[in-house]
Amino acid sequence: MIVPCTAVAAILLSGTNKLISLAPSDLLIIGIYFAMVLGIGVYLRRYASTSNDFFMAGREMSAWVAGLSFLSANLGALELMGWAASTYQYGILAAHFYWIAAFPSMVFLGLVMMPFYYISKTHSVPGYLQLRYGEATRALSGISFALMTILMSGINMYAMALVMKVVLGWNIHFSIWVSSLTVAVYVALGGLYSAIFNEVLQFFLIWLGALIIPVLGLVEVGGWSGLVARIQERMHSNDYVHLWSTLGTFSGNPMGVHWTGIVFGLGGAIAFGYWTTDFLVVQRAMAAKDLRSAQLAPIIAAYFKMIVPLIVIFPGLLALAVLPYRLVPESAVAPGLHSYNEVLPLMLARYAGPGLLGLGITALIAGFMSGMAGNVSAFATVWTYDIYQPYIRKHQADDHYVRVGRWCTIVGVFLSIATAYFVTQFKSIMDYMQALVSFFIAPLFGTVLLGMIWKRTTAKGGFCGLLAGTGSSIGMYAAVKAHPAWLRYIALSPDAKDMAENLYRALWSWLICVLVTVAVSLFTRPKSKEQLTGLVLGYTELPKAEPLPFWKTPLFWGAGVAVFFAILQWMFW
Repeated sequence: MIVPCTAVAAILLSGTNKLISLAPSDLLIIGIYFAMVLGIGVYLRRYASTSNDFFMAGREMSAWVAGLSFLSANLGALELMGWAASTYQYGILAAHFYWIAAFPSMVFLGLVMMPFYYISKTHSVPGYLQLRYGEATRALSGISFALMTILMSGINMYAMALVMKVVLGWNIHFSIWVSSLTVAVYVALGGLYSAIFNEVLQFFLIWLGALIIPVLGLVEVGGWSGLVARIQERMHSNDYVHLWSTLGTFSGNPMGVHWTGIVFGLGGAIAFGYWTTDFLVVQRAMAAKDLRSAQLAPIIAAYFKMIVPLIVIFPGLLALAVLPYRLVPESAVAPGLHSYNEVLPLMLARYAGPGLLGLGITALIAGFMSGMAGNVSAFATVWTYDIYQPYIRKHQADDHYVRVGRWCTIVGVFLSIATAYFVTQFKSIMDYMQALVSFFIAPLFGTVLLGMIWKRTTAKGGFCGLLAGTGSSIGMYAAVKAHPAWLRYIALSPDAKDMAENLYRALWSWLICVLVTVAVSLFTRPKSKEQLTGLVLGYTELPKAEPLPFWKTPLFWGAGVAVFFAILQWMFW
């Protein structure tokens, strides 16, 4: 049946009960933002004529531009809404996903792994695996990564639509389509150039708009001490405001996790896997103009990552202290109830007035577009270089692959829309995200790391290890879904919660990947020294860098991240 255009418009624009209304000044701010991002895409189209320009931004980015884009690609609506929701659910323990999850993995990427990525001149992480292991491993990682980016992009769509539904009463389908098509247009026009420059713009907009909640919220509760007192009074516990002191047992904290899960599962398998092998973020550092800039990019991003909890963790803590009602898991939402995922829009509605509301909504839209653009541009690169070019259409002209990349961007957006509704199956957005990381990223880190540091790793070992790690992670997830009581075996305790399961499942999948890779490699033939030159430690000669004062070197700034990290752990112990 064909529905008239007027009926379609009425369906899309009809909303639910809204918390607040936008003033003309708010609409003007949002309109200016949309015009700016589209304008950047149109302007940068002239600089994205070759595949190197479209997929790698010509490898011309400075360390600061690459670093801010590196973080902004990760600082999407998923981060803003997901970790606010998780903080409401688990307390300040959610900050571990910014602190121990940023250090030392981002510094390790810059100092140890980035030289191998950069010197090999690969366009993607699966591209490095092809050079190190062969076509089979590249195909497996490329397909896995393409699937993961589409699923991740769907999270960002869902998060943005949820903001518009809760705050403004907009129909969730209308919100998804308008914002998604905007991203499709500017990424398809300017490629990675457009994505990176918009991500830098979005980084500053996110901070400008999102600071509204912690600043006004801390004024309301009387500072940090007042916030702690209110949470303790309302939750009848101080477990929600300590980072480490409650992690001695599984039952002593809201996340149901032991410190071993935080240190080895999160700080080890998940953090190292995500920050060192997820092409969504690594691609930004690869676009740097030289090796030093590429190494500095994730280290610069690490400093900003350490202060991001101010705008994503504090709203969740403030919600615990000031909201007059309790929130529920997404699967338990009923009329009159709000879910964990709605923490951020609820707090924005509490504190933002005309003008400030427009700025806050623009920040969330910017976060959505940043996260989605990062996933879509990474998907287009991996699909074109690691699936389409080697297996579907070889030896085509350069402009052919640029056209494929543009169309792939649009197709990726539509596939992402199809996955957006999947998120409602999880208690919170971040439970969903961490499950995907444990499936695809944690075992991939084992494959990449062994390939870089162990000459004896073989092509069959790398493929079998990656397949075993990914398959075992999905198998453990399915087993717990089928038999919830089995959670105690995966997460080592009957008191463990969903997030604790994610952490331990990632750890086990990484260990399985490493053990299988080592075992198979010992019984198969490795590549020759000539084949491994430039790809593995001991066979790679780093280019000579110009002499610099120590305080300008990546090592100096990496050490600074360690000091910053230690101070934060002491402050919130």
